[in-house]
Amino acid sequence: MSSRTDAPTRREQILGEAARLFAERGFHGVGVDEIGAAVGISGPGLYRHFAGKDAMLAELLVGISERLYRGGRRCLTESAEAGLAPAATLDALVERHIDFALDDRALITLHDRELDRLRDSDRKLVRQLQRQYVELWVGVVREVHPGLPEKEARASVHAVFGLLNSTPHLSRPSALPDRVTTAALLHRLARGAFAAAADGVDGTDGAEGADGAAL
Repeated sequence: MSSRTDAPTRREQILGEAARLFAERGFHGVGVDEIGAAVGISGPGLYRHFAGKDAMLAELLVGISERLYRGGRRCLTESAEAGLAPAATLDALVERHIDFALDDRALITLHDRELDRLRDSDRKLVRQLQRQYVELWVGVVREVHPGLPEKEARASVHAVFGLLNSTPHLSRPSALPDRVTTAALLHRLARGAFAAAADGVDGTDGAEGADGAAL
Protein backbone atom coordinates (compact mmCIF):
# COMPACT_ATOMS: atom_id res chain seq x y z
CA MET A 1 0.00 0.00 0.00
CA SER A 2 1.07 3.57 -0.49
CA SER A 3 1.77 5.77 2.47
CA ARG A 4 -1.18 7.58 3.97
CA THR A 5 0.07 10.90 2.57
CA ASP A 6 -0.07 9.63 -1.03
CA ALA A 7 -3.19 9.86 -3.15
CA PRO A 8 -4.82 6.42 -3.19
CA THR A 9 -4.60 4.39 -6.38
CA ARG A 10 -7.78 3.20 -8.08
CA ARG A 11 -7.17 -0.25 -6.62
CA GLU A 12 -6.87 1.22 -3.11
CA GLN A 13 -10.02 3.27 -3.67
CA ILE A 14 -11.90 0.10 -4.58
CA LEU A 15 -10.61 -1.70 -1.50
CA GLY A 16 -11.48 1.22 0.75
CA GLU A 17 -15.07 1.38 -0.48
CA ALA A 18 -15.41 -2.40 -0.40
CA ALA A 19 -14.26 -2.46 3.23
CA ARG A 20 -16.72 0.28 4.17
CA LEU A 21 -19.67 -1.35 2.42
CA PHE A 22 -18.86 -4.88 3.62
CA ALA A 23 -18.58 -3.60 7.20
CA GLU A 24 -21.86 -1.69 6.97
CA ARG A 25 -24.01 -4.29 5.23
CA GLY A 26 -22.15 -7.58 5.30
CA PHE A 27 -20.25 -9.33 2.52
CA HIS A 28 -23.35 -10.85 0.91
CA GLY A 29 -25.31 -7.62 1.27
CA VAL A 30 -23.10 -5.74 -1.20
CA GLY A 31 -22.93 -6.21 -4.95
CA VAL A 32 -20.04 -5.59 -7.30
CA ASP A 33 -22.09 -2.86 -9.03
CA GLU A 34 -22.46 -0.98 -5.74
CA ILE A 35 -18.73 -1.06 -5.08
CA GLY A 36 -18.10 0.18 -8.60
CA ALA A 37 -20.61 3.00 -8.21
CA ALA A 38 -18.91 4.11 -4.99
CA VAL A 39 -15.65 4.71 -6.88
CA GLY A 40 -17.22 5.96 -10.09
CA ILE A 41 -16.70 2.98 -12.40
CA SER A 42 -18.98 0.29 -13.74
CA GLY A 43 -19.29 -2.96 -11.84
CA PRO A 44 -17.73 -4.97 -14.67
CA GLY A 45 -14.86 -2.48 -14.70
CA LEU A 46 -13.83 -3.78 -11.27
CA TYR A 47 -12.80 -7.06 -12.85
CA ARG A 48 -9.83 -5.30 -14.39
CA HIS A 49 -8.54 -4.95 -10.81
CA PHE A 50 -10.01 -7.91 -8.93
CA ALA A 51 -11.38 -11.32 -9.89
CA GLY A 52 -14.42 -10.67 -7.68
CA LYS A 53 -15.63 -9.89 -4.18
CA ASP A 54 -13.81 -12.88 -2.71
CA ALA A 55 -10.51 -11.52 -4.00
CA MET A 56 -11.27 -8.10 -2.50
CA LEU A 57 -12.06 -9.63 0.88
CA ALA A 58 -8.88 -11.69 0.84
CA GLU A 59 -6.71 -8.72 -0.06
CA LEU A 60 -8.31 -6.60 2.65
CA LEU A 61 -7.85 -9.11 5.47
CA VAL A 62 -4.48 -10.51 4.43
CA GLY A 63 -3.29 -7.00 3.62
CA ILE A 64 -4.09 -5.50 7.00
CA SER A 65 -2.49 -8.45 8.80
CA GLU A 66 0.66 -7.98 6.73
CA ARG A 67 0.66 -4.24 7.37
CA LEU A 68 0.37 -4.67 11.14
CA TYR A 69 3.15 -7.26 11.27
CA ARG A 70 5.50 -5.27 9.02
CA GLY A 71 4.76 -2.12 11.01
CA GLY A 72 5.50 -3.92 14.26
CA ARG A 73 8.82 -5.23 12.97
CA ARG A 74 9.74 -1.78 11.67
CA CYS A 75 8.89 -0.30 15.06
CA LEU A 76 11.24 -2.73 16.81
CA THR A 77 14.02 -2.06 14.32
CA GLU A 78 13.67 1.71 14.63
CA SER A 79 13.58 1.48 18.42
CA ALA A 80 16.74 -0.64 18.47
CA GLU A 81 18.54 1.77 16.14
CA ALA A 82 17.52 4.69 18.35
CA GLY A 83 18.61 2.85 21.49
CA LEU A 84 15.16 3.11 23.09
CA ALA A 85 14.38 1.32 26.31
CA PRO A 86 11.92 -1.62 26.12
CA ALA A 87 9.20 0.46 27.81
CA ALA A 88 9.49 3.12 25.11
CA THR A 89 9.37 0.44 22.42
CA LEU A 90 6.18 -0.98 23.89
CA ASP A 91 4.81 2.53 24.06
CA ALA A 92 5.49 2.94 20.32
CA LEU A 93 3.77 -0.36 19.52
CA VAL A 94 0.70 0.73 21.46
CA GLU A 95 0.60 4.07 19.63
CA ARG A 96 0.80 2.35 16.24
CA HIS A 97 -1.99 -0.04 17.10
CA ILE A 98 -4.18 2.79 18.38
CA ASP A 99 -3.74 4.52 15.01
CA PHE A 100 -4.88 1.32 13.33
CA ALA A 101 -7.88 0.92 15.64
CA LEU A 102 -9.04 4.50 15.02
CA ASP A 103 -8.24 4.71 11.30
CA ASP A 104 -9.30 1.23 10.13
CA ARG A 105 -12.53 0.63 12.00
CA ALA A 106 -14.16 -0.98 8.96
CA LEU A 107 -11.36 -3.55 8.66
CA ILE A 108 -11.71 -4.56 12.30
CA THR A 109 -15.44 -5.09 11.82
CA LEU A 110 -14.78 -6.97 8.59
CA HIS A 111 -12.27 -9.27 10.28
CA ASP A 112 -14.66 -10.08 13.10
CA ARG A 113 -17.57 -10.87 10.79
CA GLU A 114 -16.11 -12.23 7.57
CA LEU A 115 -12.80 -13.99 8.29
CA ASP A 116 -14.42 -17.42 7.94
CA ARG A 117 -15.42 -16.58 4.36
CA LEU A 118 -11.80 -16.64 3.21
CA ARG A 119 -10.50 -19.75 1.55
CA ASP A 120 -8.44 -21.95 3.85
CA SER A 121 -5.04 -20.85 2.58
CA ASP A 122 -5.82 -17.15 3.01
CA ARG A 123 -7.36 -17.65 6.44
CA LYS A 124 -4.31 -19.62 7.59
CA LEU A 125 -2.04 -16.85 6.32
CA VAL A 126 -4.03 -14.25 8.27
CA ARG A 127 -3.78 -16.36 11.42
CA GLN A 128 -0.03 -16.90 10.91
CA LEU A 129 0.61 -13.17 10.49
CA GLN A 130 -1.50 -12.41 13.55
CA ARG A 131 0.46 -14.90 15.67
CA GLN A 132 3.73 -13.37 14.52
CA TYR A 133 2.45 -9.90 15.36
CA VAL A 134 1.41 -11.05 18.84
CA GLU A 135 4.82 -12.59 19.44
CA LEU A 136 6.54 -9.28 18.62
CA TRP A 137 4.56 -7.71 21.44
CA VAL A 138 5.10 -10.61 23.82
CA GLY A 139 8.86 -10.30 23.47
CA VAL A 140 8.80 -6.59 24.29
CA VAL A 141 6.36 -7.03 27.19
CA ARG A 142 8.70 -9.59 28.74
CA GLU A 143 11.65 -7.23 28.32
CA VAL A 144 9.71 -4.59 30.22
CA HIS A 145 8.57 -7.14 32.84
CA PRO A 146 11.21 -9.91 32.95
CA GLY A 147 9.38 -11.79 35.69
CA LEU A 148 6.16 -12.09 33.73
CA PRO A 149 5.67 -15.66 32.45
CA GLU A 150 5.21 -16.08 28.72
CA LYS A 151 1.58 -17.22 28.98
CA GLU A 152 0.63 -14.24 31.13
CA ALA A 153 2.45 -11.87 28.79
CA ARG A 154 0.63 -13.32 25.81
CA ALA A 155 -2.72 -13.09 27.61
CA SER A 156 -2.06 -9.44 28.43
CA VAL A 157 -1.25 -8.68 24.78
CA HIS A 158 -4.49 -10.31 23.63
CA ALA A 159 -6.39 -8.37 26.28
CA VAL A 160 -4.91 -5.08 25.08
CA PHE A 161 -5.75 -5.94 21.47
CA GLY A 162 -9.32 -6.69 22.54
CA LEU A 163 -9.49 -3.33 24.29
CA LEU A 164 -8.04 -1.30 21.42
CA ASN A 165 -9.99 -3.13 18.73
CA SER A 166 -13.29 -2.60 20.52
CA THR A 167 -13.73 0.99 19.29
CA PRO A 168 -15.54 0.03 16.04
CA HIS A 169 -18.24 -1.74 18.04
CA LEU A 170 -19.56 1.41 19.65
CA SER A 171 -23.06 2.19 18.44
CA ARG A 172 -21.92 5.28 16.51
CA PRO A 173 -18.65 7.18 15.88
CA SER A 174 -20.01 10.20 17.75
CA ALA A 175 -19.96 8.09 20.92
CA LEU A 176 -16.20 8.67 21.00
CA PRO A 177 -14.59 11.95 22.11
CA ASP A 178 -12.21 13.68 19.71
CA ARG A 179 -9.35 11.64 18.29
CA VAL A 180 -6.59 13.04 20.51
CA THR A 181 -8.63 12.44 23.67
CA THR A 182 -9.65 8.95 22.54
CA ALA A 183 -6.08 7.97 21.68
CA ALA A 184 -4.79 9.22 25.03
CA LEU A 185 -7.52 7.33 26.89
CA LEU A 186 -6.81 4.10 25.01
CA HIS A 187 -3.11 4.48 25.71
CA ARG A 188 -3.71 4.91 29.45
CA LEU A 189 -5.97 1.86 29.50
CA ALA A 190 -3.38 -0.23 27.65
CA ARG A 191 -0.68 0.86 30.08
CA GLY A 192 -2.94 -0.07 32.96
CA ALA A 193 -3.58 -3.52 31.52
CA PHE A 194 0.12 -4.32 31.18
CA ALA A 195 0.85 -2.93 34.64
CA ALA A 196 -1.95 -5.02 36.14
CA ALA A 197 -0.61 -8.16 34.50
CA ALA A 198 2.83 -7.51 35.97
CA ASP A 199 1.64 -6.43 39.41
CA GLY A 200 2.68 -8.99 41.97
CA VAL A 201 4.61 -11.05 39.41
CA ASP A 202 7.79 -9.08 38.75
CA GLY A 203 7.64 -6.79 41.76
CA THR A 204 6.26 -3.83 39.81
CA ASP A 205 3.62 -1.74 41.51
CA GLY A 206 0.65 -1.60 39.12
CA ALA A 207 -0.20 2.07 39.68
CA GLU A 208 3.41 3.19 39.29
CA GLY A 209 3.78 1.18 36.08
CA ALA A 210 0.66 2.79 34.63
CA ASP A 211 2.33 6.18 35.02
CA GLY A 212 4.90 5.26 32.41
CA ALA A 213 7.97 3.67 33.97
CA ALA A 214 6.80 0.17 33.12
CA LEU A 215 4.29 0.51 30.32
